[in-house]
Amino acid sequence: MSFLEIDGRTVGYRLLGDPALPLVVLAHPLGMSQAVWDDLLPILLPHYRVLSWDLPGHGCSAAWRGEEITPASLANELLALIDQVGIAQFHFVGTSIGGVIGQQLLGQAPERLLSATLTNTGAVIGTAQAWQTRAAAVREQGLAIMAVDIVPRWFGPAACEAHPALVKGWNIIMGRGDANSYSLLCEMLGRADFSEHLKDHEVPLLLIGGSDDVATPPASLRTLALCCGAGEPVILEQVGHVPSVEAPLAFGRQLLAHIGNRKDPR
Repeated sequence: MSFLEIDGRTVGYRLLGDPALPLVVLAHPLGMSQAVWDDLLPILLPHYRVLSWDLPGHGCSAAWRGEEITPASLANELLALIDQVGIAQFHFVGTSIGGVIGQQLLGQAPERLLSATLTNTGAVIGTAQAWQTRAAAVREQGLAIMAVDIVPRWFGPAACEAHPALVKGWNIIMGRGDANSYSLLCEMLGRADFSEHLKDHEVPLLLIGGSDDVATPPASLRTLALCCGAGEPVILEQVGHVPSVEAPLAFGRQLLAHIGNRKDPR
């Protein structure tokens, strides 16, 4: 784990792999941490250098210091990390709110992107009212209490059956986060709408979803595809909201095929 001070706030990140290889950047979902990518690393690292980081108030990153978070705030934080590494262009992979960061990059800095893979996300996610309600509840009750209701929505039945402690483990991780940072990110998602801002780019784009995703169902990915000019989304069967955790091998195959390495990971 490494750390960087960005605008007076500590950001935790991992930079792994051969510096001579192309860079893949991984952006995790809301309430989780960069640990969601751990099972994907053995698939990626033979072919790519990998950068992941923790969102504000998540994992090893300090809480947000301001009164508002925007998609541009998160994209600028990521670009500051990448500039620290000294890389001009990179492949981007983002799940859920990580996919929102990817959409911001498509509009803000498409010249930096070699490709983008957006999973389990949407041009609009949920409703402003629902996100405001969740933000208020988290501030009032705390993340440890709210996690009991939120975390089970992340994973499909197949993953929960195969890994009985999965939900309880992520309850612990979410419960350790900063409630205000999480609430600010909820409020950001309630405002975010990329429906009219994604068509003027030439970045190779792959959309991936899960058949059992209740947070951003396949219809959300199909609407996003229309907004950004992408092809038909890949929908992974018996997968919920976090394919890197639930089906890393299937996810890794799709990702490597998209970003240029056709070798089948085993």
